[in-house]
Amino acid sequence: MPVGLVVVSHSRALADAAVELARGVLPGRDLAVEVAAGDVDGGPGTDATAIAAAVTAADGGDGVVVLMDLGSAVLAAETALELVGADVRERVVLSPAPLVEGLVGAAVVAAAGAARAQVAAEALRGLAAKQQHLSGGPAADGG
Repeated sequence: MPVGLVVVSHSRALADAAVELARGVLPGRDLAVEVAAGDVDGGPGTDATAIAAAVTAADGGDGVVVLMDLGSAVLAAETALELVGADVRERVVLSPAPLVEGLVGAAVVAAAGAARAQVAAEALRGLAAKQQHLSGGPAADGG
């Protein structure tokens, strides 16, 4: 089973759209992608219990890469890791990658059967193309 992916977002709509985009890049491929988005009442926010459940659901034994949208999502994901068993926890990578770009890149390599470390590394590379493209132009300095 491929490495699982979990999208943690303050917004269910944002998370679902990011997953739809990633799935659109790989039509017909089976992806282990789970979403933990919004608070317990369905509003904006995050829920560590939902994140823990998503991590457990996404883990097929080869590990999970978790992508998060905002700073407090990171805190909730860290808390979620305290709620899962040690065997699952050791297979989870909390990625500092950008949510959308990181998810798309991670999904592509995960679908190809890459190992957890490779999936996490690809997620991190998600911002590189945009940074490289914009670094030499006049917009790079705000002008």
